[in-house]
Amino acid sequence: MVFSSPVFLFCYLPIALIGFFLVPVRARTPLLFAMSLLFYAWGEGHYVWLLLLSIALNWLLALALERIEAPRSRRMFLAGAVALNIGALVYFKYANFLVANFAPLAVYVGLQAPTVAAIHLPIGISFVTFEALAYVVDVYRRHTGARKNPIHVGFYMSFFPHLIAGPIMRFDDVADRLAAPRTTAPYFESGVRRFTVGLAKKVLLANTMGRVADDAFHLVADSLGCTTAWLGIVAYALQIYFDFSGYTDMAIGLGRMCGFELPRNFDLPYSAASIRDFWRRWHISLSRWFRDYLYIPLGGNRGSALKTYRNLVLVFFCCGLWHGASWTFVIWGLYHGVFLVLERLRFGRWLSALWSPLQHAYALLVVLIGWVFFRAESFSQALAFLGAMSGFGTGSALSSVAEHLDREELLALIIGLPIATLPVVRWLEQAAGRISALPGATLVLNLTRTAVLLGALLVCGAYLAAGTYNPFIYFRF
Repeated sequence: MVFSSPVFLFCYLPIALIGFFLVPVRARTPLLFAMSLLFYAWGEGHYVWLLLLSIALNWLLALALERIEAPRSRRMFLAGAVALNIGALVYFKYANFLVANFAPLAVYVGLQAPTVAAIHLPIGISFVTFEALAYVVDVYRRHTGARKNPIHVGFYMSFFPHLIAGPIMRFDDVADRLAAPRTTAPYFESGVRRFTVGLAKKVLLANTMGRVADDAFHLVADSLGCTTAWLGIVAYALQIYFDFSGYTDMAIGLGRMCGFELPRNFDLPYSAASIRDFWRRWHISLSRWFRDYLYIPLGGNRGSALKTYRNLVLVFFCCGLWHGASWTFVIWGLYHGVFLVLERLRFGRWLSALWSPLQHAYALLVVLIGWVFFRAESFSQALAFLGAMSGFGTGSALSSVAEHLDREELLALIIGLPIATLPVVRWLEQAAGRISALPGATLVLNLTRTAVLLGALLVCGAYLAAGTYNPFIYFRF
């Protein structure tokens, strides 16, 4: 049940919101927890038991950990809690991958190749696991207290706006409002606006660019030319950004409607001047999680330069693997890790001395090349695609962009590029602020904004009612 689906927009969401405002304030958290379980069960059926088991297990682990005083016992108990959570993630997400990669080695040394039945990957297990680990580790560090009420822990781990694709929260992000969630009319209104903007980014931009990207990546190598390859990867870069940032906007908007503020996840990543800057802006909650729960515990940048580089590469190896059980994701993660190391060397000093537009061009080029590995189904496809981008493809290198874009796709590209790479929204807000100082302008601005958002909502509803192309690519991660 994705947010950009008729069943969510016209059935689930109205019921959840009506129920939220009808029940007593203290019953709102249990109601939202129950609605979140229903939301998850809609897509995963009986696998809701796994979510409930994870909630119960981490609730008990945190309570036990808070009572242990001896430092050594606390460390050992924490290690066990981490192993249980990571073990479940490895089994469901990586068992098939590990067996498939170990089988050729086993045959080579004369052993029988291992086999395992296909294991279903539950939706959102990576996000749920990382939030569970954050809760348990924060209790261990005394950064937060263990909650006695299991519904509070269950709500934190399963709240439907962030359940299947983040942003990755910490318990303190919601702790203060769990007892009695409230929202005001202005706060609810800001949530509706944020949700509508996210829905438009997803339905009108991400979905449209996704068709272009899919067409390019589905072409066989023999028919892939330079223009088509570049168009395909630019379209994919826009698709994944508007898909994921649009989902995050919808999640933040839904949270506000229910009285909770979810963390920001994107800050114009395609305007970054370096890869280091990119990761301060892209999937911010994931970067923060890896920094606080892996990079710093490994030593961060407190040791020698070589240890810092090792820590960076290890973190981004894990970041790539977190996104999917495939070597293309691992390569993507290591690729970013290598550039982060390079930017800490003399190359970084040379880069910072460049003209600002050249810095942006460098970062964007590195990110686009990385997206090829992220999107490709195999390493060989990624190499063929990069070859076409370099002009070594066997397809028509002079093919016109107009050959591959219809009017709708061309319009989405023209609108999407500046929105993704420039602070267009900030400029519009600043202009609105200046205009609002004029007599009577505030009413006109409010009416205009309402009309634009209502129009976007109606257009999105029409697209969804027509059953148009509507994938959600972050489900696979």
